[in-house]
Amino acid sequence: MEHRWAMVIDLRRCVGCRACTVACKSENNVPTGVFRTWLRFEEIGEYPNTRPRFLPLFCNHCDNPPCVPVCPVLATYKRDDGLVLIDYEKCIGCGYCIQACPYGARYMNPVQRTADKCTLCVHRLESGQAPACVETCIGRALTVGDLNNPESDVSGLLANYPAQTLKPEQGTDPMFFYIGLDGRLVHEGEP
Repeated sequence: MEHRWAMVIDLRRCVGCRACTVACKSENNVPTGVFRTWLRFEEIGEYPNTRPRFLPLFCNHCDNPPCVPVCPVLATYKRDDGLVLIDYEKCIGCGYCIQACPYGARYMNPVQRTADKCTLCVHRLESGQAPACVETCIGRALTVGDLNNPESDVSGLLANYPAQTLKPEQGTDPMFFYIGLDGRLVHEGEP
């Protein structure tokens, strides 16, 4: 059975520490000034009854990724296991995929001069390890697993808790699911 990778982000557990962002930069040698993973922070409520809310953001490894068909050299592609990746040898840095992503998850790598994004640490997944962001999450808010395996942690979370995706109206069918998503964290027109 082929894997079908997905991530569940349990926002009830996210403490906003940004360990995911730091781990990602370190593991993937992401240059200064750009990020594969980032965190949106908002104060929710009215003073004095406010509380912090955090929204970790990544490439959503969409089932219907708009970044794939716009690539003129086929550098961006979707694998059978659901991962959306970039062939850096083919990428010419045109930026069409960056413009096509409704999540703002892609950027131009200033060192490689290619498009870049979260790969879900494919190199770690292929060796049986969790992505760096998942491994370092102190709140255990991030879970990656195989949707084709009904016994996987992600399948269990999705079966037992209501989850949402970001920007479902885009028709991208993201493979990143959020538990406890507060609509006030998702702003119209923003990634």
